[in-house]
Amino acid sequence: MTRSPESTCPPSTAVDVPGTAVLPRLLPEVAVGRTVSASLREHLGRHGTRPSCAGDWRHRQRLIDEVARANLTGRGGAAFPTAVKLRALAGAARPPVVIANGVEGEPASAKDKVLLRSAPHLVLDGAVCAAELTGASEVVIVAHRAVWEAVHQAAEERRRAGCDPVPVRVRAAAAGFTAGEASAVVHWAERGVPAPTGRPPRLGGPGRRPATLVQNVETLAHLALIMRYGASWFSSAGTPAEPGTRLVTLLGAVRNPGVYEVETGMLVGDMLKLAGNDGAPLGALLIGGYFGTWAVAADALSLPFSAAGLAAAGASPGAGVVAALPATACGLAETARLTRYLAGSSAGQCGPCVFGLDAIARELEQAAAGASCDLIRVRRWLGDVTGRGACRHPDGTALMVASALRVFRAEIGLHTRGCCSATQTTGVLPVHDQVLP
Repeated sequence: MTRSPESTCPPSTAVDVPGTAVLPRLLPEVAVGRTVSASLREHLGRHGTRPSCAGDWRHRQRLIDEVARANLTGRGGAAFPTAVKLRALAGAARPPVVIANGVEGEPASAKDKVLLRSAPHLVLDGAVCAAELTGASEVVIVAHRAVWEAVHQAAEERRRAGCDPVPVRVRAAAAGFTAGEASAVVHWAERGVPAPTGRPPRLGGPGRRPATLVQNVETLAHLALIMRYGASWFSSAGTPAEPGTRLVTLLGAVRNPGVYEVETGMLVGDMLKLAGNDGAPLGALLIGGYFGTWAVAADALSLPFSAAGLAAAGASPGAGVVAALPATACGLAETARLTRYLAGSSAGQCGPCVFGLDAIARELEQAAAGASCDLIRVRRWLGDVTGRGACRHPDGTALMVASALRVFRAEIGLHTRGCCSATQTTGVLPVHDQVLP
């Protein structure tokens, strides 16, 4: 790996290709609990200089082929193949813009914040690689407000060192759950309005607007490593169908909630042991985040954390969140709290969110308080809001609520008779923005 002649980026020491499945790959070993970002020199000492991904069209296509062989998929929730996005934008008529999505507006998730705080240069490497592969004219990093200053300082450090061949701009993200939706991130970066729409932005660019490549920051960090070490190295961890590692936020009934890097396909139960769950009775797991799926804990603990493995429970890795609900907590009450939060997080653009989610939340709140719950009516409302919003916010909420109606059906029956199986009344799932240590 050599530096380009015009770069004044500090030289790095020779870095050997790390062992096949050695972890962590993304986070420094001291990432958990670290409040200071890795410096550029520390980053170069660990990973070496970023390889150039510039060149003629054929050379860039060969590098994109390597990303395809690695089978890297998006880590923001949609799991879209990264190479497909890169290839589409590499042929754009006008130079596109690369936007790194580090908004992470979901209160339960902290993986992107921890990554941006601990290893900002790895994300910046990946964003610049994506810009070179697609011929982009600019990189915009949209980072959660808790960590944007650290990312800004890292970008300034690189600018002074002359590391990056394209302009890199860092912008603090808008607050709110829907602000992290891809189209909302684009609108925030372009116009300062975090309004989500149903139109995917990845191939956008109507009129004179440039096309936009939006990638989750974890995806870009993986891209930086693939460009360094290759597809075979990346695929040495994980499963053959879903290679690589992923960052997961583990919270709830665990002693050490936080962000962990695991191989794709690791059993859910083994993941929770990493965070200190030592067999304490669990009632249910919320898998994938607040747009995810509730599952009975006894059924889900033995499942691999992968798209294929979680399909048996009707779930997916989503945003990389596993929330463990203790057996002492009320799943109906937690779902009601969560649904009210999501209803209040609407962008306020359409009826399914403004009225539909509010009605669903109200019905669940009444059921949690002991009133009768008309499951037939709630299910009808879930169908009414799905696919009818200006964005996917009502769809994600409906998916979570529908799974709760299945998993907590017995609890709903108890509440209609004035009873509750829970001995714990405090909320387990956060509904206010937080950054886990």
